[in-house]
Amino acid sequence: MIKIRVGDIQLGPEEKKELQDVIDTSRLSEGPKTAIFEKLWAEFIGTKHCIAVNSGTSALIAGLYALLYDTRFPKFKKGAKVITTPLTYVATSNAIVLAGLEPVYVDVDPRTFALNIQQVEDLLKSSDPDEYCAILPVHLMGYMNDMPAICSIAKKYDLVVFEDAAQAHGSILEGKKAGTWGLLADYSFYIAHNVQAGEMGAVVTSDDRLRELVVQVKANGRFCKCRTCTRSKGYCPHHDDDFEPRFTHEFIGFNFKISEFQSAIAIPQVKRIGQIIADRQHNVKHLNELLDSFKTRLDLPMYSPDISYLAYPLIIKDPSINRHKLMLDLEKAGIETRTLFGCIPTQQPSYSGYKSRYNGRLPNAEYVGTHGIYIGCHQYLKQDDIEYIAATISKILITNSLRGA
Repeated sequence: MIKIRVGDIQLGPEEKKELQDVIDTSRLSEGPKTAIFEKLWAEFIGTKHCIAVNSGTSALIAGLYALLYDTRFPKFKKGAKVITTPLTYVATSNAIVLAGLEPVYVDVDPRTFALNIQQVEDLLKSSDPDEYCAILPVHLMGYMNDMPAICSIAKKYDLVVFEDAAQAHGSILEGKKAGTWGLLADYSFYIAHNVQAGEMGAVVTSDDRLRELVVQVKANGRFCKCRTCTRSKGYCPHHDDDFEPRFTHEFIGFNFKISEFQSAIAIPQVKRIGQIIADRQHNVKHLNELLDSFKTRLDLPMYSPDISYLAYPLIIKDPSINRHKLMLDLEKAGIETRTLFGCIPTQQPSYSGYKSRYNGRLPNAEYVGTHGIYIGCHQYLKQDDIEYIAATISKILITNSLRGA
């Protein structure tokens, strides 16, 4: 039986009150609760706008389609290239491909999983920069990329910076939060994330036109793009006898709308997100202290009070440690584990068509993809849980060492 999950959620009295409000009003599709969530999240991140969608994947797709529909960005066209990471959840690459764009991969830093800046620069120098439209860095596990360098390169080559901040709720670099460096950013509120709503995502931006386009894309491209719908008050400023904005579609889009239940669960968590981040940081720091004697065998996560940790990643350095066996032993002890995603173009079957092009070119991503795991560090873990995790890992590694396995 799993005792310690990668992600967990406990619905307290605040969440239950918000959910009961939704039940009492019988308004299930997105409405006032979603508007409150969007306002709170934009304020927390530090952007002008937040648009809620039904998943982090949808946020990526909606953001990319908005850029494709925005005439201010002529480099965004079908077949244009997007520089991104090979080491992350596959949704990032999927969104790029589904938008009709081409992902182009550079290697990563093996400790922070951030894009190799020199390789980004070399790639653009050695090819036609007009073939590229964007850089899409992923702040994996809460670790931020070198955003000053990325923004500088993007400006030099006239590229859009779209941050995938799905796993970096509140991470900070040089005083600025993840999601505020680029033109837009996406977030996920899946169960393992710092703010958890089951299934939900968001796009943030301070650009008014992009907000309108994302709002349209997420609702099948319909004309409606008002910040607050006034139909519940009996009127619509855009509706007349010849024009119905709800059923007039300006673009081809998707149904990425959410329910009020998701927003209701998220609202109280956004209000206490500072404590959530602090609790996760405490857990990471304490685990590092307890596992310090094994740092020659495992790369423990780098600690910083500026990182908002999604989970506790471990990279195996000792060749005597078998990842599969380590994960099985942890699961048998009740500690849920995950592999660290894998190198997309060389280790994911769905991207096998890219394999020959990238074989041998992404050594760090491939190493982490075959030697990385992560476990939970979430805010619901108690002191006893942290000590149990450390003791279990210690026992497994010591036994492994004695057996020479």
